[in-house]
Amino acid sequence: MKRSLLIGLLAASGFFAGAAAQAETIFLSTQLRPIEEATAVRNVILKGLAAPVEYVVEEPPQFAVRMEAERQAGTHTISLVGALHGELSPIAAKNGFVPLDDLAKQLADNGMPKGLLDLGKLGKDTQQYIPWMQATYVMAANKQALQYLPAGADINKLTYDQLIEWGQKMQSETGQPRIGFPAGPKGLMARYFQGYFYPSFTGGVVRPFKSADAAKGWESFKKLWAVVNPNSTNYNFMQEPLLADEVWVAWDHIARLKEAVASQPDQYVIFPAPAGPKGRGYMPVVAGLAIPQGAPDEAGAKGVIEHLVKPETQILTAQNVGFFPTVDAKLPSDIEPGIAMLAAGVQATQQAPDAVISLLPVGLGDRGGEFNKVYMDTFQRIVLRGEPVTDVLNDQAASLGKLMGDTGAACWAPDAPSQAPCPVE
Repeated sequence: MKRSLLIGLLAASGFFAGAAAQAETIFLSTQLRPIEEATAVRNVILKGLAAPVEYVVEEPPQFAVRMEAERQAGTHTISLVGALHGELSPIAAKNGFVPLDDLAKQLADNGMPKGLLDLGKLGKDTQQYIPWMQATYVMAANKQALQYLPAGADINKLTYDQLIEWGQKMQSETGQPRIGFPAGPKGLMARYFQGYFYPSFTGGVVRPFKSADAAKGWESFKKLWAVVNPNSTNYNFMQEPLLADEVWVAWDHIARLKEAVASQPDQYVIFPAPAGPKGRGYMPVVAGLAIPQGAPDEAGAKGVIEHLVKPETQILTAQNVGFFPTVDAKLPSDIEPGIAMLAAGVQATQQAPDAVISLLPVGLGDRGGEFNKVYMDTFQRIVLRGEPVTDVLNDQAASLGKLMGDTGAACWAPDAPSQAPCPVE
């Protein structure tokens, strides 16, 4: 993208004019975008700061474009960014962030886990971002569904075969499909395939995309989808169909289950996603805070970071938006029961002995949407349209391989590392 076009994008967005007119520290985030969450950030989580902060949200593809535009134009308006690990990685690769080693040392001394801080180095020698908050995706079930669990099934150690049997029994006994997935236009279904389904059935995400294990997995998922509520292709947040009693068992991001569980904590149970032949895939979601090179208010940005990682602020974040602490901040005993349930579900997922960790995509830049589309197109063609599994996997593997080659993205866990672009084997 040419420099003039990038500058034009910034000018059209109003960022140049807005930055000149306001003295606030501008905090640009791809996280906590829904209006309720953004309002909680502005009115609760950022409350108490000495200097004003303007909290601005942006979709990930536009975030990547905006950050590259500011870098190339050399005119900086953004002092602090909050984004996912994989969204920050391509910026760090171009030395786009101010090192934060002093803050990292302070947090390490105060008990932030070394593993989280190491993630924030993004493969470099210096700290590129400070881990802000973490989450994952879990299953939620209305307690009405528990009577239909297969004999001998442990809900915290569920397998895909047991989930299918559970769904079949619920449908048979109640006359309705009771399982739901967020497969709507703004749902997070792509993350299910990348972080849960593929790792559980193949042990990888990119390398084994068209493998025999993947084909067997898709055949299994077709059986599961036969007992999934067909309205799932319209669901974006699973808390809504759960509250409406349209589904009894659902998978989603914890922040997108929070409203149901918090409003009716006695009605639900939270548990890890199922295991497949290769283990129990799960995707830890780590959001970080970073300061762009050339930030107009670097000192103010550091003050915001220090505020956001205070234990009391981290607890407020968990209470208000359903993302959990990265620091040693014990949730209070009087915390809402629903939040405590979600926290326990996250812990059970992280501590599962058969867990297969699948990181968010790294190295795709502003083409993450194309990566998601490969998995969603595969789902639509195999499961919704009934096309032959092998034919679809071969077609989509070609698209995936080209994307890896075009971006040069190396493999990330759980795929084996690669020096060159991650191959589709």
